[in-house]
Amino acid sequence: MARLFDAYVVADWTAAETKKLGDTSLWIGVAKRDVRFRLYTETHNVATRAEGEALLASILADHRKRGDRVLVGLDFNFGYPAGTAARLKLDGTPWQAMWKFIAANVVDKADNTNNRYQVAAKMNRLMTDEAWPLWGAPAKQAQRWLTTTKPPAGAGADIPEFRATENAARKGKLQPKSVWQMHGAGAVGGQTLVGIPAVRRLLESLGPAGAVWPFGTGWCALTPDDVEPLSALVVEVWPSMFDGKPNEGEFKDQAQVRSTAEALAQMDEAGDLAQAFGPPKDATPELIAQVEQEEGWILGV
Repeated sequence: MARLFDAYVVADWTAAETKKLGDTSLWIGVAKRDVRFRLYTETHNVATRAEGEALLASILADHRKRGDRVLVGLDFNFGYPAGTAARLKLDGTPWQAMWKFIAANVVDKADNTNNRYQVAAKMNRLMTDEAWPLWGAPAKQAQRWLTTTKPPAGAGADIPEFRATENAARKGKLQPKSVWQMHGAGAVGGQTLVGIPAVRRLLESLGPAGAVWPFGTGWCALTPDDVEPLSALVVEVWPSMFDGKPNEGEFKDQAQVRSTAEALAQMDEAGDLAQAFGPPKDATPELIAQVEQEEGWILGV
């Protein structure tokens, strides 16, 4: 079977509030083929999300000029647990309504300063008028609607802690964090709030040449014909799924973007990537609708 993509770009996003390079900063890995079709990878490190967004756009523009199709993986949630948009009283398709709400509320400046904790508190106020479901903030950011610690068990009991994709991943050895956690080791809540507006802008700039999976493509196995009109398909990835041990002199995040890009390239080479875009065999029509319309899915789970 023909490969779906010519290059594989993986970004390890960050919610940092200061400019930062090196460990736990923004890394982008690119796996592509040389003139002899041998796969090789490059990694890039930038100090701010604004620079990361600009770099992604320029990488994609270069590939587009060559007529390449690119798979773009980003390591934050593209959706929230089912029912979130309804609790925020948002109209329209839930994932689009959430993206629009987040983009309208998040202020993310060129120097990385951002208001993610204030947005989390606002979401709590609108959803429950309590300090949940979003939780976790440095002491100086804590307030009535956002606490430093996890809310007591049973608080917001009817709000799912995880999406279906995290529950599926948790059946194995992997333990993804909940998008409700804003602060602490491995937390993805802050990255999601600053990341969604960036991916929304990226897709707007690509127009019909860009799509987001599974929202824009359907949760189904993809064929070369499906991706043929695209220059970029944007997906949610979780680098911890791929065994990215750092090489000598490599930072952990650098190794993760490199190894994830390589793993996606190898899946495509082997013909396994096409099926990875589809649901598990036991997925119900209700689950498929929930994933396509609100929650999204982590590629490869």
